[in-house]
Amino acid sequence: MAKRNAAWPDLRRMRLDMSTAHDSSLTPFFPVQFASTELHSGDRMSRAEFHERYAKTADPFRAELIGGTVYVASPSRALHALGFTPLLTLCGLYESRTPGVEAGAEATVQLGPDSEPQPDIFVRIRPDRGGQSGTSPDGYITGAPELLIEIAHSSRSIDLHAKRDDYRRYGVREYLVVSVEERKVFWFDLAADEPLTIAPDNIIRVRTFPGLWIDEAALFERDFTRLFAALERGLATADHAAFRDTLAKPQA
Repeated sequence: MAKRNAAWPDLRRMRLDMSTAHDSSLTPFFPVQFASTELHSGDRMSRAEFHERYAKTADPFRAELIGGTVYVASPSRALHALGFTPLLTLCGLYESRTPGVEAGAEATVQLGPDSEPQPDIFVRIRPDRGGQSGTSPDGYITGAPELLIEIAHSSRSIDLHAKRDDYRRYGVREYLVVSVEERKVFWFDLAADEPLTIAPDNIIRVRTFPGLWIDEAALFERDFTRLFAALERGLATADHAAFRDTLAKPQA
């Protein structure tokens, strides 16, 4: 017969004296905890509940609420980061040449009662220049920015379906999904609920922001010289000048 290790109690001799059940020494070694503040992919909840739970998580945890469903993000891979930098740089340059426009990255957007995404890139008209989104007292974007961009790798299916539907439903006007593995940009006019075709010269001429021209081929080749050249051509157009004029004066 195998010997019992003296360091382990003889379970056959253990007895629970109910009169001492309050003794802290009897606390189970592996206590059961019900973590109601956690977030898991597939959870269903309102934006208010999601926001409250998310505020209690620690960095670098990242999750989004799309159509009332929680999606916990996977760790970001190199392909995602490589697609992110050129586009954010272009959008930042466009902002610098178009007063009244703001561009940013990975901001929490409070779209609606069941939606709180963190799009990779947003471009919006400032609220004081007639933009359709706002800013909450605690600093979050409220409502729909005019343009959202997602860099799709592991998130491709979500970006092209669940997010697209949510963004359209809540009033985002234009949407780009950059599929890094396919080396392809999916372009949508969400206001008209239709996909858009890139011109034969490979230039994406963003409709909502005249002059924001993106060279698709140069984007995937990370050819910044060509990317900046395409943007400069867009910024030199009459359409961009007219758009600047419409944003020149603050609106009530």
